[in-house]
Amino acid sequence: MDKLVISGGHKLKGTVSISGAKNAAVAILPATILSDGVCKIENIPAISDITLMCRILSDMGANIKMINKNTIEIDPTKMVFCETPNDLMRGMRASCYLMGALLGKFSKASVCLPGGCDFGTRPIDQHLKGFKALGADYDINAGVIHVECKKLVGTHIYLDVVSVGATVNIMLAAVKSEGLTVIENAAKEPHIVDLANFLNCMGADIFGAGTDVIKIRGVKKLKGVTYSIIPDQIEAGTYMAAAVATRGDVTIENVIPKHLESITAKLEEMGVNVESFDESVRVFCDKPLQKCNIKTMPHPGFPTDMQPQITALLSTVEGTSIVNEAVWDNRFRYIEELSRMGAKISVDGRLAVVEGVKKLTGAKVSATDLRAGAALIIAGLSANGKTTIENINHIERGYENIVEKLTNLGADIKHISHIFPEEEEVSGI
Repeated sequence: MDKLVISGGHKLKGTVSISGAKNAAVAILPATILSDGVCKIENIPAISDITLMCRILSDMGANIKMINKNTIEIDPTKMVFCETPNDLMRGMRASCYLMGALLGKFSKASVCLPGGCDFGTRPIDQHLKGFKALGADYDINAGVIHVECKKLVGTHIYLDVVSVGATVNIMLAAVKSEGLTVIENAAKEPHIVDLANFLNCMGADIFGAGTDVIKIRGVKKLKGVTYSIIPDQIEAGTYMAAAVATRGDVTIENVIPKHLESITAKLEEMGVNVESFDESVRVFCDKPLQKCNIKTMPHPGFPTDMQPQITALLSTVEGTSIVNEAVWDNRFRYIEELSRMGAKISVDGRLAVVEGVKKLTGAKVSATDLRAGAALIIAGLSANGKTTIENINHIERGYENIVEKLTNLGADIKHISHIFPEEEEVSGI
């Protein structure tokens, strides 16, 4: 399999531009199903999750046109109802958003249970609770979820837990329903707001996205639009952590600094200098860093998708830091890989105790999921010696041109393809 080879010890310096938000894009692409016209989506990240979602939509009858690597035109007007392609659906968690989109479009959906990163139980009970409240019946048979209704009718839905996935799916199902739908205890992440903005551009009537109460008044038609995805806060946070781990000086462009506030606050608590501008942030270190405790929470708290990256960083900071993973129940699988590099981290349930070491050491490691892969890259960049990361298909799911971007910042990182001799360098992921 392909792998990354990193020779660590180089301070990252320079400027990097952030791509469109993966988590927004994988919700907005299924939402185009609801359109009565052609949608052009700009600032799409060139990552494997997007390629997979486009294949799924194409297999279901949408006409997909690649304008360039970051712009996609989708014409869903000739789509007819069909079951989703199971083999493709199992490749990503966000494929579950097709449930809400198909239910809103055709009043029914048949979708296999989705795949994606494996870091704990991720039930869809809140999704199904929302569908039922809107008037749909469902059953699960042989790993396929069947949802159907005669008519979707707006209602009041209280989510028992804050769930991004359930919030997205209910929004997609309710946007063309009859009457008013109110989602309480809704997720507030930036990509929820971006999805609502996209739907409103098409003619939806959604109010309150970004708060814990979202109101959706159903409309009969949605028009095709041109829309640009927001920048990826997690990609930006990853480069911020990488800059700090190498004790470098990096300016990160094409960001919304407000989306980074929880990350920025923790880095500043560690003694990192973070300068915020209109659409960029500069991260640099000019003094020894301090230990820091982290607890992941739904937005606007510290994002769970940044937990592995910040843990890799903390493993290089003197003192004892505590990381509390309060969102997922099994997101520390990558700790064993960091330990191969000399990290001193002990895990007890959802708590990780990180004893900082002076220097990590390069080793052969394997990415267990998307953000774990990013954490291993950060560790490899800061380590002494050579680090080889396998299973990089996980990393390809969420980071566009990560090898090229890091190389431009001064990193010594190569993508080795299995179809070439090991010595041959292949640029880009």
